[in-house]
Amino acid sequence: MARSKQKVLFICIGNSARSQMAELLLRHAAGDVFDVYSAGIKPVAVHPKTIEVLTAFTGDEAELRSKDISEFEGWQFDYVISLCDQARQECRALPCLGKKLEWSFEDPQYRSGPKPFEVTLNEISNRISMFVSVETKQQVPSQPLNPVVFFKNLTDEVRLRSLMLIHYEGELCVCEMMVALEEIQPKISRHLALLKKNGLLVDRRQGQWMFYSINPQLPAWARAVISEASENNLAFIEHSLRNLNAMGDRPQRQCVSCL
Repeated sequence: MARSKQKVLFICIGNSARSQMAELLLRHAAGDVFDVYSAGIKPVAVHPKTIEVLTAFTGDEAELRSKDISEFEGWQFDYVISLCDQARQECRALPCLGKKLEWSFEDPQYRSGPKPFEVTLNEISNRISMFVSVETKQQVPSQPLNPVVFFKNLTDEVRLRSLMLIHYEGELCVCEMMVALEEIQPKISRHLALLKKNGLLVDRRQGQWMFYSINPQLPAWARAVISEASENNLAFIEHSLRNLNAMGDRPQRQCVSCL
């Protein structure tokens, strides 16, 4: 007999951005394991930029609808997850058969810096990857990250810029890193291989391309260091970002769950 899916509800204030992202990302990452829903305490229309970034992520036009939390009255969920500080109290009051989790992401509508919705999507995607790994008992790291090894990786400028660019973009391949950093392929490949060996990056192959992304299994403190360094020092990678934006024929990505 097939095992029934576990029900997950993401809640936020408006159900216009963060909870919509989380719903779609988890459905794409592990829709065979979880039935996923989202709702808002005071729902408003889905932000157009939310639809835009999710459509770009999936490759299909995202059809999203803002939902009031009252639609789920009487439902029982295995996971109830709040995505903002304002929704925490509501999360605690909802019936839940299993876990209540309190995540917190800055509202992209009020976030500073370029591409705020893309950055928020990437942060939520990383948290979703970690959630799936932990809750389905997949790829649980056997050894904790050594902080000395972690910070040694940040002492080299190429590796630091690489991590910041990958955090910002979500994932990048070697050819993109060559253009962004204006470095030769052997040097870029050597640094990316070291970051992967030390557990800071993971890779995936898509056709002829090897894409690198931040390891979702990094502990929260390490992910926070990369995130804070990237988002508060955009000037450090501004030139590299301009190089990327000017690059022609960038490899086309596919959603990992669609490969």
